[in-house]
Amino acid sequence: MKNFKKYDSALRDETRRWVDELKDIDILVGIPCWNNEDTIGHVVSTVGQALAKKLGDYRGAILVSDGGSLDDTRENAAAVEIPSGVQRRVCIYRGMPGKGTSFRAVFELARLLKAHACVVVDSDVRSITPDWIVQLAKPILDGKADFVTPIYLRHRFDGTITKHIVYPFLRALYGKQIRQPIGGDFGFKGELTSFYIAEDVWTTDVAQFGIDIWMTTSAICEGFRLVQADLGVKVHDPKDPSTDLSPMFCQVVSTMFYLMGKYESVWKNVRSSTEVPIVGAVENQRRPEAVSVKRSKLLTELKEGFDHFRPLYEGVLDRKNFKQLERLVKKATQTDRVDWPAELWAKILYDFAFTYQTWNRNRRRLVDIMTPLYFGRVAAFTYEVEGLDADQVEGVLTKQAEVFEKTKGYLREKFARWED
Repeated sequence: MKNFKKYDSALRDETRRWVDELKDIDILVGIPCWNNEDTIGHVVSTVGQALAKKLGDYRGAILVSDGGSLDDTRENAAAVEIPSGVQRRVCIYRGMPGKGTSFRAVFELARLLKAHACVVVDSDVRSITPDWIVQLAKPILDGKADFVTPIYLRHRFDGTITKHIVYPFLRALYGKQIRQPIGGDFGFKGELTSFYIAEDVWTTDVAQFGIDIWMTTSAICEGFRLVQADLGVKVHDPKDPSTDLSPMFCQVVSTMFYLMGKYESVWKNVRSSTEVPIVGAVENQRRPEAVSVKRSKLLTELKEGFDHFRPLYEGVLDRKNFKQLERLVKKATQTDRVDWPAELWAKILYDFAFTYQTWNRNRRRLVDIMTPLYFGRVAAFTYEVEGLDADQVEGVLTKQAEVFEKTKGYLREKFARWED
């Protein structure tokens, strides 16, 4: 990863001067953005309506934290009309480019303003309503939670990193059934920002797409109270997993494995999972927009990746897992179809997670070589859910997560043998 200058703060002086004007507030809503000129206006306007009309008894402000957009994102964010009484600031953050650094600016401002509650929402969400902000903020304002994660209805091929890696892995490791741990839209109490700011992670993957999983995992393992907010349908700018998600995959998985090492004493004592309360419900008549998946490209990535990285896979994976994977890829080559049992997928992820903790070489490279396998698992999922409705698809994903839990003993045994 390129080296970036380490700054003591992500806030520039003009944003700090805004603090003197505002004094203290109750709610700060942060909107990280970069080249979102088509959607940022709607998001800012919706947040403004929520703060004025739905949460009017509280003092609210909006920070649009921009990564140096080359389009009219900042201009549109500043120009869109919002109700009087709602304060707004559009700024360019300072530091390593990425969503995490954008959040860092929000954390710092929330602490300076002594905000009781902080909410962050993505800048490309077209289905956002004022109720989203209410559902994310009220559990904090009412003292019922410290950290709020979202639950959405999403298209079956949207959020594949969440579906096939983060959700089942975190559920098995830490015992919390959080459905969207990297959803992008969160609520958290102001005091939590001090913990986040103090962590020395702002030149790592956390400063980029690792931020969501870092926030959620930290909240779980540090003992903060969690709830999930039902936000209804999520319509945003989805990414084709076969073409757009490789950088995000590496940053999220690297952060997830790093946190596994940091919180080893937590996950090793977790034997089962528990439900996390769901609050509220946002009525939304929209349907998730279809996400295109180039199945043939996913299969090609799997086949070519397996051939290219075969010696590395053989070194990382347990022998039985490698042989099963080898047969799986061979059959996919012959039939242009891949069938991938959930248990094999869980064990392969556990093999990589274990190796990451004991790896003395380039960990980034280790995570990179997982990408073709991720593509293959997504390809298998496209076959697995053909003809199923949304509830049935969710059932498939729940069963996969349960397999991860049942298979966790395999991971413990690997560590036990290594430690002996």
